[in-house]
Amino acid sequence: MTPPLKRVIMRAPGDSLRQAKAEDWHYGPGFDGNRAIEQFGIFAGLVSASGTEIIWIEDSGDGLADAMFTHDPSLVTDKGAVILRMGKPGRMAEPDLHEAAYKAAGIPILGRIEAPGSVEGGDCVWVDATTLAVGRGVRTNQAGIEQLGEILAPLGVSVLGFDLPLGNGADACLHLMSVVSPLAEKLALVYAPMLPVAFWQLLKDRGYTLVEAPDDEFAASNGLNLNVLALTPGEVIMVDGFPKTRVLMEQAGCKVTSFNADALCIPCEGGPTCLTRPVWRE
Repeated sequence: MTPPLKRVIMRAPGDSLRQAKAEDWHYGPGFDGNRAIEQFGIFAGLVSASGTEIIWIEDSGDGLADAMFTHDPSLVTDKGAVILRMGKPGRMAEPDLHEAAYKAAGIPILGRIEAPGSVEGGDCVWVDATTLAVGRGVRTNQAGIEQLGEILAPLGVSVLGFDLPLGNGADACLHLMSVVSPLAEKLALVYAPMLPVAFWQLLKDRGYTLVEAPDDEFAASNGLNLNVLALTPGEVIMVDGFPKTRVLMEQAGCKVTSFNADALCIPCEGGPTCLTRPVWRE
């Protein structure tokens, strides 16, 4: 999840976000569609400037405000993509957008999660090339984890499920990646109080160094201080305004770039990682 990012799927928000009602999408205080669109443009510019090719999914005014969070509707392996099934009811149409994008790009599709299973990409963390950790919670269920395991087994990938806490409730977004962000090989930013114990033990057993984010910034950011995107090992993008978290990553050897996302990421419960679906890392 941290080698140089070469190709990524993104969707620039347009009318679907501009016309979104905060109460319909569980968006919090500070949400402003027009400002969010401007802030997304700045973020996309940072990704593009890194040399990453962006595959764009069009916002056709389909009303899918959350579709800008392209990390969730699909998962990519070395052999192709898996089309997931969303746990948030308003996002059920998004996997079809991803399936069409993969077909257009000539990327093989390995399988699809079907009802009653659900898996969201934000719950999936590659611990190493053959181990995928998946958070079991409000957005991802056991049936989905089992289906994903069957799809990935022929690739030699072990899928391990870990229980997540309820967090701020069933309507809020708490993924496994809400409490861990890979920064470089065997280096990750975590919010330790909400890490599943067995997952913490797995990371330690695999030789990971864990950078522990501060409580106050996790609370103030709605958890988005933890949501950082690795462009290359140790070179990351984060949401602006959380200096303690930034310093901790810099002390761990990371180069950190930040952007203002007070109208985009904080109220909409999705950060730089959520806004990208990596397709190819070097």
